[in-house]
Amino acid sequence: MGVRRSYKYLLRPTSKQAAALAQCLEDHRQLYNAALEHRRIAYAKAGASIRYGEQSADLKHIRGDDPGGQGRWSFSSQQATLRRLDKAFRAFFDRVKAGRTPGFPRFKGRGRFDTVEWPKDGDGCRWDSQPGHSAATYVRLQGVGHVRVHQHRPVKGQVKTITVKREGIRWYVVLSCDDVPAEPLPATGAAAGIDMGVAWLVTTSDGEHLANPRHLAATAERLATAQRALSRKKRGSKWRRKAVARVAALHGKVRRQRLDHAHNAALALIGDYDLIVHEDLPITNMTRSASGTIEAPGRNVAAKAGLNRSILDAGWGVFLTILAHKAESAGRELIAVNPAGTSRTCARCGRCAKDNRLTQAEFACTACGHAAHADVNAAINILRAGLALRRASEAA
Repeated sequence: MGVRRSYKYLLRPTSKQAAALAQCLEDHRQLYNAALEHRRIAYAKAGASIRYGEQSADLKHIRGDDPGGQGRWSFSSQQATLRRLDKAFRAFFDRVKAGRTPGFPRFKGRGRFDTVEWPKDGDGCRWDSQPGHSAATYVRLQGVGHVRVHQHRPVKGQVKTITVKREGIRWYVVLSCDDVPAEPLPATGAAAGIDMGVAWLVTTSDGEHLANPRHLAATAERLATAQRALSRKKRGSKWRRKAVARVAALHGKVRRQRLDHAHNAALALIGDYDLIVHEDLPITNMTRSASGTIEAPGRNVAAKAGLNRSILDAGWGVFLTILAHKAESAGRELIAVNPAGTSRTCARCGRCAKDNRLTQAEFACTACGHAAHADVNAAINILRAGLALRRASEAA
């Protein structure tokens, strides 16, 4: 049975193709904003809710009235943009029903809309559009042409959707593929619990530590300098655009470094263990601001902000997502357990007490005297919780 995977490649557009790609993004952004305005006005003036089906039906007239603009691009890609807006509204209403901060869908500025999706290969787009070419791979995009792709690895499975993404001054194509064959690894017979942290990205129940390189902290000084320079530039000027590109480039480098390290760390764990148990961490809640309100201000706000920054810099969410994908492809088992109490419970006698954890790294049980590295002790508890959960599942 195959799995679903995405492949991301760098595009090598000519100057004319790059200009066409930029205009494609701009026209899709304007379509998104116009559709959002349509919904807002209809509800404000008449109390009417506009749905995706109605806006999709209007596309034919919009394209007919603007053949040199909106009419140039793929009809299905424009439908995907309207579905993107519809998804934003569904998420908004879900948050309202759940009692969370709603966050009404907002208009997209020029720097806030960087992707266009073609929902089906062959409909307004074509992967490997020149298969007879001896030295290069191309993707054809309606209104842009055949764009050269830097294909650094082969595509497996069946290409379903094609997405073009702009990151700074670079362009990428992302292929979503179905039926990608799994690549199971030989069994090792080993199992491990892993504890996520800030001092170390991962600590295993076997006592192994995987480093947390703190990529954002390493780039913080250069990033602060670039952001100060940006704040001094006049809006709309050429120099401001260059300063924005500089800040974006630094953030992009940090993102790529974090992603690369997460892949390497996940690959090492997948190669060593058949079963991996990790904490089911509510990262969004853990990194929520502690500033509070004017009436009820938060406490230790600066310390909490620093912890939030460290957690996000470690990239727990990115790592766990990559680990899940690699485990599925390699035929490994992944179990998420409730982390409550795992860092304060003694792995030897099972007593849970706040005083057991002396410092960030030291654990000493006040009942039996067991001493260990705090993260290793927590990882052992996580592994036991996962094994118990699996036994209960098998018994049921």
